[in-house]
Amino acid sequence: MKKIFIFVLFYMFVLNCVFSQAGIIRELTGEVELKRAGSTAFVRASAGDTVSANTIISTGFRSTAVIAVGSALITVRPLTRLTLAEIQSAENTENINVNLQAGRVRVDVNPPAGTRTNMSVQSPSATASVRGTSFEMDIDNVSVTEGRVVFNGTAGPPVMVTAGNESMVTANGTPANPPEVAVSSLTPASPVGAPSPETVTQAPESVSEGVIVLDMFYE
Repeated sequence: MKKIFIFVLFYMFVLNCVFSQAGIIRELTGEVELKRAGSTAFVRASAGDTVSANTIISTGFRSTAVIAVGSALITVRPLTRLTLAEIQSAENTENINVNLQAGRVRVDVNPPAGTRTNMSVQSPSATASVRGTSFEMDIDNVSVTEGRVVFNGTAGPPVMVTAGNESMVTANGTPANPPEVAVSSLTPASPVGAPSPETVTQAPESVSEGVIVLDMFYE
């Protein structure tokens, strides 16, 4: 009996330390709908509505919603559908997990001193995990404006994306290396009829006398 009593006390202590939170819609524009856990239909959302775990949020054309969840601010872009899969707080640590089915979101995480927020956004092809940062993400791409993000694809190792950089999920499911994404964004388009960078042959190491060799490269 004594062991059972101790176990019950411990279980009640855990319940008091770990509890579910709810987000609040700070502002919205256009058509924003919610489908709450256990419901079969979407209802029109309003500013001030609470958003609990497992609630689906859907925005229409030219519609946005700003949702405050603990220390995170989630801006839901137009034509986006996502689910707040987990919203929990446990002794100075928040766990917020979002499933992004379609569209794009911006996430700003700013936990107060002495606390930590574990935030992740998961799409069918990628996952972004952060602890205090700002970034935008759609189904395949992530762009970091502050802090850093651990970005995973469905294959290969994750990459670290720091402020001012981007990554994307490649055709084989691996996340692209941010420096390579930055270089590719600066590469000018080839003139019509010109060979692609992959087809340009490497200049020979030695040349005959009187022949001028131009080293061709693409940044």
